[in-house]
Amino acid sequence: MNQEPLTLYKLIVLYLLNKVSFPLTMAQVSDLILEKEYTNYLTLQQVINELAQAGLITAKTLVNRTHLQITEEGRNTLSYFENRISDAIKADIGEYLKKNELEMRNESSIQSNYYKAVNGEFETELTAVDKDVNLVTIRLTVPTEELAISICENWQKNNREIYQYLTTALF
Repeated sequence: MNQEPLTLYKLIVLYLLNKVSFPLTMAQVSDLILEKEYTNYLTLQQVINELAQAGLITAKTLVNRTHLQITEEGRNTLSYFENRISDAIKADIGEYLKKNELEMRNESSIQSNYYKAVNGEFETELTAVDKDVNLVTIRLTVPTEELAISICENWQKNNREIYQYLTTALF
């Protein structure tokens, strides 16, 4: 594949991740890139993998979401080549973020994960983070993987109510 378009797609992803102060999910990045028809899904996957392998972004997978964040090396690279991104694309990204940033921040700040513990049970870890400040972490040990998955999914759906209940009950 011609490297020129791939380079532009990488710069677009770096630019997008640099414009926010929180990690974006792979789905959030895909939504913008695919909605604007900059490239297709497979090429975007290749771009994300190459950026991660080069150390320009980090990709952290929790349950069913991959969170992407630009690294310092990614910021440095972007500073050298940002002028290769057209003003129209920068404006598209700016408008998209203006319209969706609050929802994107909320979605990225609620995280859940689970893993198999030494004793054969499953441990879930549920967190709410705001601007790199951990608001709450809840760890639960459950007997089955299905229950762990259910807990993680319910945390994603009901985190506000759960957090509100905890703060009300504890304060």
